[in-house]
Amino acid sequence: MEFKHISVLLQESINGLNIKPDGIYVDGTAGGGGHSSEILKRLENGKLYSIDRDPDAIKTVTERFKDEPCSEIVKGRFGDMKELLFGRGVQKVDGVLLDIGVSSHQLDTAERGFSFHEDAPLDMRMSQEGDTAATLVNTLPYAEIARIIGTYGEDKYASSIARAIVKYREEKEILTTLELAEIIKSAVPQRVRREGHPARQTFQALRIAVNDEFGELERGLDSAFEMLNTGGRLAVITFHSIEDRITKQRMAKWCTGCTCPPDFPVCVCGNKPKAKLISRKPIVASDEELAENLRSRSAKLRVCEKL
Repeated sequence: MEFKHISVLLQESINGLNIKPDGIYVDGTAGGGGHSSEILKRLENGKLYSIDRDPDAIKTVTERFKDEPCSEIVKGRFGDMKELLFGRGVQKVDGVLLDIGVSSHQLDTAERGFSFHEDAPLDMRMSQEGDTAATLVNTLPYAEIARIIGTYGEDKYASSIARAIVKYREEKEILTTLELAEIIKSAVPQRVRREGHPARQTFQALRIAVNDEFGELERGLDSAFEMLNTGGRLAVITFHSIEDRITKQRMAKWCTGCTCPPDFPVCVCGNKPKAKLISRKPIVASDEELAENLRSRSAKLRVCEKL
């Protein structure tokens, strides 16, 4: 199946990287290759490493960029980019792009188990390896299921949904997406069902847990910043409030100088900013992009430059 994905904030993120024709760049979330393609257009004798953990994405970009001399495809997690690139003799790079979250292809391919709209095995694994969402809902204790739904899905009905899951699995394993969606629906008030599908937040939470998305983001941010050359840029697109908060706080930390108490007459900590923000506020989708792609409505782009 073709890997279809509409790249969000495409020009804004590419502009944010300030690409040099002979630079070395990393697309840590290659997907269908939308962002990678735009980076490659701007390279002459530079190099782009396109990383993805999803075998479908790797197959797609390998074929798409097979005739691109500046392209190298890398299967793996972007959180491991330092190890992946060190193994290829790359110590420093001039820019890293991270487009965090699930791809359109993953959402729209029913058998991948990300969507609650069609019946399919309850999977949700981006890498197609490791524990599935079915494993989590059938084996985790009530308190952990409630924590995942409440924290990652920010769902105020997390406790009642977790109770319904645990009660249901006492009689039968939960194996499909629609099976779980119906359990969730039964656990929330009628008025909540009228406001939109009540499974959305739980499915999001399980996907984040299955793929360790927040941990991956933290590791990826640190690896990317460590690898940047002076003047190199890190551009991060997020779709979840916690992802944006993690990114914002990391960049703020890098951009912070002296941390001495304000009443100290002189600085004794010696801290100096390691980066500067390219835009103080997150960049969001234009009205034109929102009209073309509703999935861009929650997207936020943050860019910083290493000093």
